[in-house]
Amino acid sequence: MPGTIIITAANSSLAIPAVQHLLTDYPGYTAVLTVRNMGSDVNTQKLRAIIAKHPNAKTSIHELDLADLSAVHDFASNIADGIRRGSLPPLASLICNAFHWNLSGGKETTKDGYEKSFQVNHVTHATLVLRLLHSFGPDGGRIVLLSSDAHWPGKNGLEKYPPTIPDNLQLLVTPGPDETSDNLGRGFQRYAVSKVAVVTWMYALNRYLEKVPNLRNITAVAINPGNLSDSRALRTNTPTMLVWMSRLVIQPLRPLLRFMDPTMRTAAEAGFDVIDLATRAAYPQERGYFTLLKPDVSAPDTLVEESQQRLWERTMQWAKIRQEDTVFKKASL
Repeated sequence: MPGTIIITAANSSLAIPAVQHLLTDYPGYTAVLTVRNMGSDVNTQKLRAIIAKHPNAKTSIHELDLADLSAVHDFASNIADGIRRGSLPPLASLICNAFHWNLSGGKETTKDGYEKSFQVNHVTHATLVLRLLHSFGPDGGRIVLLSSDAHWPGKNGLEKYPPTIPDNLQLLVTPGPDETSDNLGRGFQRYAVSKVAVVTWMYALNRYLEKVPNLRNITAVAINPGNLSDSRALRTNTPTMLVWMSRLVIQPLRPLLRFMDPTMRTAAEAGFDVIDLATRAAYPQERGYFTLLKPDVSAPDTLVEESQQRLWERTMQWAKIRQEDTVFKKASL
């Protein structure tokens, strides 16, 4: 039964066509869309233009800075209150689409004191999930986390330093100074490490969901949406070399590059897959890792249960949430 679908960074390259697909092909859902900038941002205007083509659609746009945990908690509280009061239907899906990287500058720190890529890509989305699980309806739903081939060491051409989860997990949110001034290499490593965390945490989340009877119908997936040739990410916080490569090589030569990299595709193609997963039109009972729209195996390091549990517990602390205050208060692994 249709309900509410939340999409973070709904004005992104992937999300705009995803929203169009949702409103066109699944019009029964209510779309709650978050953006960082509600003002004159050109991409938010594109999102509004898509919504305007569907005058009967049930949508709302909310400004949300994912680098501010207090704002994230406030947003989660407002959504939960809206569902409890009946002004929003029960949650059907949470699409954790937003991401951050900086490949042209040094390490960034949020107002919460956390490394920005890790907070936006993992901690913030985990916070939203944990705060809103009780807002899903009795039929359950789906949590869609965005991963990348970058989480698997050696698989992405931008990798210079392999992503690893340190023994001291606190270094994920408060890392020391970079060992080199290689902004591209170290920036991409930070991004890739955040994606390792996303996938690793997803497995722990699914184990907890399966332990609580009224949550077993909620499934979590982490999808590598592919290498998106037309994504604005290639031109945001990236060195000039990558900007020009995106415009002059990757986009025009995508059909040829696809022979070498089968995951090379457009953001619109990825957006369609994400919505089909979110609505459970695709693989309604499946949990776990996907490459494009196909169940797949994630990197070996993400499959270690001890690591999953350690990251689960530490993520709860970073999110400023106590397990006893969640729907998992009586669950143990």
